[in-house]
Amino acid sequence: MGVVSQPNAELFKMFAPNPGRRPLLPRLTEQAQVALTCRMLFQEGWNEHIAGHITCRLPDGRILANPWELAWDEVCAGDILTLDEAGKVVKGDWNITPAIGLHMQLHQLRPEVNVVIHNHAHWSGIWANLHRVPPVYDQAGAYVDGPLPLFNEYEGTFEDADKTLAAAKALGDAKWALLANHGALVVGKDLRQAHLRVATLEWRSKRAYEVELLGGGVPMSDEQVAACALPDANGFPFLWEAMARREIRRDPAVLEG
Repeated sequence: MGVVSQPNAELFKMFAPNPGRRPLLPRLTEQAQVALTCRMLFQEGWNEHIAGHITCRLPDGRILANPWELAWDEVCAGDILTLDEAGKVVKGDWNITPAIGLHMQLHQLRPEVNVVIHNHAHWSGIWANLHRVPPVYDQAGAYVDGPLPLFNEYEGTFEDADKTLAAAKALGDAKWALLANHGALVVGKDLRQAHLRVATLEWRSKRAYEVELLGGGVPMSDEQVAACALPDANGFPFLWEAMARREIRRDPAVLEG
């Protein structure tokens, strides 16, 4: 099972029980946390068939990743692969995507980035195809502030190391990016932070699409967005756990392995 009885490494301590109150979740293995994140983000709209990859760097430099062959809504703890720092599978029964190079390069370029998530997302993907950055129209779309760059030098899929390096460098120190005619990319220091960024990006993109269908609205200013933004160090308190519980209720097998 993807449950452990003792706290894990520093990266995963944010999922400890609610201090002084009822536990929000059982102690989960690192693999279970990555599998749950796959399931949670699938529900957000990061669900393009078997496309997309999540990498999560452990304190010892090894990297956990979802397998190439499985859709995000079927991944279980036992399916999560362990990679070395070069992206080679060192533990697991599946294969890793040929496009993993983008993740490896981002991890190398940005030591503070322990989680990299990419998919051909639904709502943010619409804006990426439009070559436009969605405005922020409400509080939930403002939970994460800062620039949302649009990388518009798409030259095909991400198996080529030169193309992925160009994309990784173009991201700079941004929290996220739209990849024109391709999809979306989010990075974070941990799973909680990255999850909040994905959820915020998709909500923001969906709301902006709906508002434009109705003829447009009044976007929030950068100052208003900054005032609503949640501290990235903490993410959205209890949100990751609530979404994890939803996935465990939906399919307890997610913890198996």
